[in-house]
Amino acid sequence: MMVNHTICESDLADIAGVSKATVQKWAVNGTFAALKNKEGKWEFDISSIQGIPGVEDMTNSNWDKEMKVVPKREYTSIELFAGAGGLAIGMEKAGFKHVLLNELMHTACNTLRMNRPNWNVIEGDIRKIDFRPLKGKIDFISGGFPCQAFSYAGKQGGFSDTRGTLFFELARAVKEIQPKVFMGENVKGLTSHNGGKTLQTIKNAISELGYTLIEPRVLKAIMYQVPQKRERLILIAIRNDIAEKVQFHWPSPYKKIVHLRDAFFKGILYDCDVPVSEGASYPPKKKNVLELVPMGGDWRNLPYEIAKDYLGGSFELEGGKTGMARRLSLDEPSLTLTCSPCQKQTERCHPTETRPLTVREYARIQTFPDNWKFYGSTADKYKQIGNAVPVNLAFAIGRALIRLFNDIQTIIPERTEDCTNAIKQMKEKTLFDE
Repeated sequence: MMVNHTICESDLADIAGVSKATVQKWAVNGTFAALKNKEGKWEFDISSIQGIPGVEDMTNSNWDKEMKVVPKREYTSIELFAGAGGLAIGMEKAGFKHVLLNELMHTACNTLRMNRPNWNVIEGDIRKIDFRPLKGKIDFISGGFPCQAFSYAGKQGGFSDTRGTLFFELARAVKEIQPKVFMGENVKGLTSHNGGKTLQTIKNAISELGYTLIEPRVLKAIMYQVPQKRERLILIAIRNDIAEKVQFHWPSPYKKIVHLRDAFFKGILYDCDVPVSEGASYPPKKKNVLELVPMGGDWRNLPYEIAKDYLGGSFELEGGKTGMARRLSLDEPSLTLTCSPCQKQTERCHPTETRPLTVREYARIQTFPDNWKFYGSTADKYKQIGNAVPVNLAFAIGRALIRLFNDIQTIIPERTEDCTNAIKQMKEKTLFDE
């Protein structure tokens, strides 16, 4: 059950996927029972909003029960497009053993090696990796492949039409290894990319590979103990010889929405306040402007002439400006992090201090553990963190996958394969041309 009997207007807007103005109308019009708190914000009675998708799931969540899931044996996995390890850490916490990780970015590879010296990290172009030595030895493959346009050479679109894209390389790894299950992760926009043709081509390709795709879902990170309004499309596919014998259950949401306050101070997420770390800084002119923006505010809170000067050519444009001169709020989740905390169109100013978020604050918003260090320049670190899958979201998905693998193991008992020689064989090959 949820800890509180009420939910604030901003959290309800995030859960329901509507604007705060819509939620405020619900309160004013009496659509749902609500009262104003001492800050003048609406608080909704949980019992009155059970019909809103997401609220009932949180109220009746199995989160605590699912946290106790442990693997029946050691399930092996491969992580492609691994980045700085957000997805990999979450999957490891859930119980997967990473046999191999691949990433192109040098600094991200060094981050992985620095934190997990025991992980086999292959740095370089995935197109030059031969996965065949691992055929039949790996339980699970995952990867956040970049969204790219396909050729659509065929009428329906399928595996051959994805050639030249990084999804094709994920699909090729699946074809060569034949894992029991694989997962693809991408931005929410993939659902509508190129009028839906891109996603349909991916679905067709998955079918051609001999896998059954679970109906894809866009998961909101805020529902899974992540203090950030990030949404990711999750694709999970089960090999056809197994698919009819098991059923995948999506992870239950956490019992409440966690806020930036939970990321920066000791509490639900961390056992200490956020550590001091390096970070970017504002030039004097920009700092003087942002000093005028209250917590949770943006350019609309600036005096007219200052706003007009700061926004420049964007001032007269319709819509799309709420990220400008934006100061985050401690009492809400953060906006989705980008590769830099101080880009003009997607400002992420600290809630109470007039400065960009530090590297460690960035990492906490993505729910990285404090002992996970990042390699490279400050800009490199921001980029690695901004591109990552939130660790707690990955952990929740990982637990759901471990439950699936436990069901598979009950029906089709198998031993964990030793991949040592296969990995050695792969490493001994001349994979990358210098």
